[in-house]
Amino acid sequence: MKLVVVSAGLSVPSSTRLLADRLATAVDRSSPVEIQVVELRDLAVEIAHHFTNGFPGKALAAALDAVTAADGLIVVTPVFAASYSGLFKSFFDVLERDALAGKPVLIAATGGSARHSLVLEHALRPLFAHLRAVVVPTAVYAASEDWGAEGLPERVERAAGELAALMAGLSAAKPAKDEPAKDAFEVVPFAEQLTALSRTGR
Repeated sequence: MKLVVVSAGLSVPSSTRLLADRLATAVDRSSPVEIQVVELRDLAVEIAHHFTNGFPGKALAAALDAVTAADGLIVVTPVFAASYSGLFKSFFDVLERDALAGKPVLIAATGGSARHSLVLEHALRPLFAHLRAVVVPTAVYAASEDWGAEGLPERVERAAGELAALMAGLSAAKPAKDEPAKDAFEVVPFAEQLTALSRTGR
């Protein structure tokens, strides 16, 4: 299974990237996955150009393809003005409309104060619900005082376990390439059904 991590951290080192890495490592412990990290900081110029010319650059196109093909996502943003960052939103704005439909997503955020923790429920969860992703129940917020304190490791493990379970369940439900989907049915045009019925005298 492929897990893609989207980190919108701007600084180096970044607490946003640190939280993203912790979450990804915890998912891998629950169920081994192939992890790919997308650093939005490196794609900022290409994202801006995409809005003006309508075409993604090479690096942005590769990132969009990775997100679309992923079995699950971890998305982490710093909090700006009580919401996700503009760079974070811009990346998902240029993603194909149905790219996240049915895809498991773990949402997370970092900020300087615990007072901004509601950004997860008031901004991120509605955004990914709009994109028709399947957002895991536990979201993870890390304020400056959370690092090294009790509570954060437990939230990380719980959220990661939920994502791993959802990814594994959906992966197991996928039919093989040459295997028909379970409970598949054949659509028969009405004219053909009518002809068949007339032959049987019904």
